[in-house]
Amino acid sequence: MGTETSTADHLRAALDGPWREIRERARRELDDERLFGDPFLDYKQARARVLDQMRLVAEMGYAEKGFSVAHGGTADPGGAVTGLEMLAYTDLSLWVKSGVQWGLFGGAVENLGTDRHADVVKRLLSLDLLGCFAMTESGHGSDVANLETTATFDPATAEFVVHSPTDSSRKDYIGGAAEHARMAAVFAQLITGGESRGVHCFLVPIRDEEGNDLPGVSTSDCGLKGGLPGVDNGRIRFDQVRIPRENLLNRYGDVDADGTYTSSIENPSRRFFTTLGTLVRGRISVGGAAAAGARVALSIALRYADKRRQFSDPDNDTEVPLLDYRAHQRRLLPHLARAFALSFAQNDLVRRMDLVQTGQETDPAAQRALEKRAAGLKVAQTRHATRTIQECRESCGGAGYLTENRLVTLKADTDVFTTFEGDNVVLTQLVAKELLTAYADEVRDLDALGWVQFAATMARDVVRETSGVRQLIQRLRDRSDQGVDEGNLSRRSVQVQLFADREDYLTRTAAHRLQARAKETGPFEAFNNAQDHILTAGEAHIDRLVLEAFVEGIAEIEDPDARELAETVCDLFVYSAIEQNQAWYIMHRFMSVERAKSVRRGLNELVDRLRPQAATLVEALGVPETMLRAAMLDDASVHQGD
Repeated sequence: MGTETSTADHLRAALDGPWREIRERARRELDDERLFGDPFLDYKQARARVLDQMRLVAEMGYAEKGFSVAHGGTADPGGAVTGLEMLAYTDLSLWVKSGVQWGLFGGAVENLGTDRHADVVKRLLSLDLLGCFAMTESGHGSDVANLETTATFDPATAEFVVHSPTDSSRKDYIGGAAEHARMAAVFAQLITGGESRGVHCFLVPIRDEEGNDLPGVSTSDCGLKGGLPGVDNGRIRFDQVRIPRENLLNRYGDVDADGTYTSSIENPSRRFFTTLGTLVRGRISVGGAAAAGARVALSIALRYADKRRQFSDPDNDTEVPLLDYRAHQRRLLPHLARAFALSFAQNDLVRRMDLVQTGQETDPAAQRALEKRAAGLKVAQTRHATRTIQECRESCGGAGYLTENRLVTLKADTDVFTTFEGDNVVLTQLVAKELLTAYADEVRDLDALGWVQFAATMARDVVRETSGVRQLIQRLRDRSDQGVDEGNLSRRSVQVQLFADREDYLTRTAAHRLQARAKETGPFEAFNNAQDHILTAGEAHIDRLVLEAFVEGIAEIEDPDARELAETVCDLFVYSAIEQNQAWYIMHRFMSVERAKSVRRGLNELVDRLRPQAATLVEALGVPETMLRAAMLDDASVHQGD
């Protein structure tokens, strides 16, 4: 596969985004036999191998980009996310383990600590100090505000006493906790003077240099998992463990030697959300790595489908490549189109994150919008990975089930991405809640009743007024030299309008449903009754954001051939998304039955049109053929059926 290289290069450059030089460098440096996984290792051997691999990665300088110059870094958070994302092309265990060390543990110290923690940052960067990120508890995963672990200040010794008061307060599923971590960034309820000050983060040593648990610390191994064998997930319990006062990561809250608590953010709820908001990079990275895993799977499956032949064409008695069959095109090419869309969306998200985390964007509303967008794209990307990799596996038949062809490993390793760094259902609900409250500062700290009441009074069409989608639609209309035919789904402005209409309708009707129910029941019942509706509104919002990012990304492609091909891929993304939701569009009278039939016909025409360009599109995904490591792509005998 390798036709129209120049067009593929232009497309790949566009998909690579603002940090394309880092991606190109990573493709060269990471294509190293030592960095790929070995599926024949048991999990103990796999963990040891990944730790050795991390030491190789540490020498490449990608991790330093995520830290300030004062702490030994190069202050390029966008470059850090992009560079480490590329590890997903080699081994997702290596990506997760690196993400725990430099993204989660390191990110907590860097973003929640102060200058007194600079030495910790320098040590973790070089892997002199291995750490873990201990937030999730057995009884509280998504509900971080109600974690049970406590850190009680003892003014007599100027120490915090970290304690797990219940069985459900055990830290659970913590990457690095089973074997390698020597220190944990522990999220716990800070208590001083008998008063709880909410969740804060503390540095708690958990092992000595020989790997033995320290006094009061009990660790255990989660054992075998569904994937990621190289990641040592474990559990931690604390029994009155004492740590110095200085081990509190004190950027947003501190305790003096006499036990006096101070914070630059007086409102406890706002302080909590600010604390979590600084850790948004982890969620962004998870989505990016999931999408990268899907790109690997698509590159394998599409290359295989282009060479694998099955059954003879009666007209010429030659065997037909799998990708010439309409059914096979419809199985894989819409996922390819979504991969393009999500690449543009990820580039935009990382750019926004970089602006916020480098201080170029200081508006608090931008931080909140970043958190919402990061949550929504994490949902879209991880679900995309789960569905796409499964389809790729099935489309390769028995060969796809062989470990040597990587697809089952990718499937196993990405499966947990839908539930870690935020469960997808909870994150979709978070997106919808932000949508319903229209980013209003005055309602962010309302209780359930106040939130429901506000949502119910939301102005009509607020989605478009607050998001800029109205301006995008108008710009697309202005760009056309013809009037917009409301029945012509090939018009980009009509497509964006259709996505925005669905989001707007779902958001408004969810608000009205909350209002009507709240009059009869309590706020929890009102919300619970409308939860399915609210989640669908969140999903519609995510779809619209992704389409907008695709449209904006295409506008920046200068090469006309590459831009024209990207436009066709965008059409396929739109048509496949509409087809998935066409029952809703018909039921709510946004689309006639005849128009729905035209969507199906249009989708068939689009996959047919893109079939000759499949090689170019796979090249554009940017996964080097040498990094695919699928034995079936090297096998010349791919003709017989199974």
